[in-house]
Amino acid sequence: MTPIVNKALPDFDAPATGGVKFSPQAFSGKAIVLYFYPKDATPGCTTEAMQFRDKHKEFVKAGAVIFGVSRDNMSSHDKFKANLELPFDLIADTEEKLCHMFGVVKNKIMYGKKVKGIERSTFLIDPSGVLIAEWRGIKVAGHVDEVLKAVKELQKAA
Repeated sequence: MTPIVNKALPDFDAPATGGVKFSPQAFSGKAIVLYFYPKDATPGCTTEAMQFRDKHKEFVKAGAVIFGVSRDNMSSHDKFKANLELPFDLIADTEEKLCHMFGVVKNKIMYGKKVKGIERSTFLIDPSGVLIAEWRGIKVAGHVDEVLKAVKELQKAA
């Protein structure tokens, strides 16, 4: 079931770096930024992760936690997280459960071949577990600032 804006997320859990078991319920009371990206250590994904890293304190101050999600395994995530000194955890969605749930798996053309890939997307979940915003097929430039603005507005409304 794909989450719908203004509806509560279904219950699920997923393994993340640092031994964290992610579930919306585990972070109840905080806004959750769930961003999906294609692959660890690729140019666009590295830039996006660094932008979330550089604004991390502002997200925390606004009452939000950040989780990055890709199909990479835990070992790849651990290296990516360490190399970039990311202050947030990464979810290893190796079986694509979350990717399919959020509808971010898309057919792409890469080097003239059809491949299945992750469409860069971000989802904002409010402190009560309701999906309140989604950004799909985004470009990295300016995106993190846009998400931070939405989180700050959510904090003001609380």
